[in-house]
Amino acid sequence: MFKNIKRINQMTIGFENIDSIPKLVKDFLGHNLEGFQGKIFDLENIKNQITEKQNSYSESKREILYNTIFSQNQEEQMSPKQLDYLFSLKDKNTFTITTGHQLNLFTGPVFFVYKILQTIKTAEFLKSNFPEFNFVPVFWMATEDHDFDEINHFKTREHYYEIKGSAGGDVGNIKIDDTFFIQEFEKEFKDHLYGTELILWIKKAYQKGKTHTQAIRYLVNQLFSDYGLLTIDGNEKELKNQVKDIFRKELLSNQLFETTKKQRQFLEDNYGKVQVNPREINLFYLTETRNRIEKINDDYFIIDTDLKFSQEEILAELENNPEKFSPNAVLRPAYQETIMPNLAYVGGNAEIMYWIELKDYFESINLPFPLLIPRNSMLFLEQKTMGKIEKAGLSIKDFFGNFAEVINQKILDNSELKSLLKQKEQNLIDSFSEIKAKAELTDKSFVNLVKAEETRQLKSFKRMQKRLLKAEKIKQSEKFDQMQNLFLKVHPGGTWQERVFNFSVFYADFGRQWIADSYQQMDVQKSELIISSI
Repeated sequence: MFKNIKRINQMTIGFENIDSIPKLVKDFLGHNLEGFQGKIFDLENIKNQITEKQNSYSESKREILYNTIFSQNQEEQMSPKQLDYLFSLKDKNTFTITTGHQLNLFTGPVFFVYKILQTIKTAEFLKSNFPEFNFVPVFWMATEDHDFDEINHFKTREHYYEIKGSAGGDVGNIKIDDTFFIQEFEKEFKDHLYGTELILWIKKAYQKGKTHTQAIRYLVNQLFSDYGLLTIDGNEKELKNQVKDIFRKELLSNQLFETTKKQRQFLEDNYGKVQVNPREINLFYLTETRNRIEKINDDYFIIDTDLKFSQEEILAELENNPEKFSPNAVLRPAYQETIMPNLAYVGGNAEIMYWIELKDYFESINLPFPLLIPRNSMLFLEQKTMGKIEKAGLSIKDFFGNFAEVINQKILDNSELKSLLKQKEQNLIDSFSEIKAKAELTDKSFVNLVKAEETRQLKSFKRMQKRLLKAEKIKQSEKFDQMQNLFLKVHPGGTWQERVFNFSVFYADFGRQWIADSYQQMDVQKSELIISSI
């Protein structure tokens, strides 16, 4: 168990210096993505965004947003700051800063917490720079997702927890029936300093009969109510009434698919991939399940059901029951930006990359495209792990580059044979350089012979160096294993810590102080990895 938090060896690594950050995100942050310079987070862009959003967001939409959030949070005890933010939504000088996430069991991976904290801090930062305006942090709950297998689990240091449930429908409305995982969670955390608090939360959130929407709203409120964070569930008729025109165009003219073609081709040509490929119709139809809508000839079919609509029928259904229509991942941004006075979206790299596909689509529907903020990442390491990293002659930055190459260099650092091979290889290069210079005075076939012989002999040196590395890894197996184990301390399961562990791993020993520390360490004007020892 961790005992206390100490700010030792805290450091940051900018995203531009991390190999695994996608090039598209680096180019966006570096102002190298054509057409997106005005959508990067800075105060001048915010000023322009305020004007653009003020001119496009109506008083009636504010009233609907206020009523919806107020109604959806009736079960929660809202904090004074939440109520202040809520009431301010009616004011034309109030804007939102938004992030969103799936309804993962007990919030899922810990970056759930980091992205929300950055959203909150961004709103606070903007208020300090534009005191005449209000900025409200909002968490968009992805209640309409239907992939239950993606959200039905979380992981701690000791266990993998999973909940059973009926898949296929929108996950927000799935009622909780399986609570066995709570017993195992209690066993793991009952002896931790803040374990009792976590156990009470998980028991109250996941009571039988409650929905996953209710569970996550409760947990988010426990964690962030004092910061004023508001939650919103887009699965609401009054909200979807506002996007009927967007949904209609999607059904009739495949507008999103058509208007993103140019940008998708650009991304494919320059970055080798498109994060999310839109469909011709990016809508689902909600019944007991959530199923894609597909147009075949002149009719609209609800895939994997017996439902079929003519064009006239489906447009009538949209007009009368808009709540039955659900946007997919690439259409959701337009829905979100229509119903909220939003200025910026805080998201992970994958989210930012699919938002980048959508700018032309936003222009086609006359909707302001928000500023995009790649969320900060965080890494918490035990002090003894930091000590071992230092003792091994490694830097934390080594773990976010080509670590295999770093290990190879460390294994061969003190090898006399490596130095000798390098020296002899250079001697060979120098010798052949001299021979090639003289050979140029003879015929071309002899020059080619010399070059071929040089290539052959240099390949032999490469083979010897590879064999040397293999031999040294066997000889220094303890050192090799130690560095591999350190890598797994930094990257549990071979990936980033924040994508593996649940927040309970840290909260159990540090409580709200860990959240406050995480909040304080973030610089919302930067996109970076923040590393702290604990």
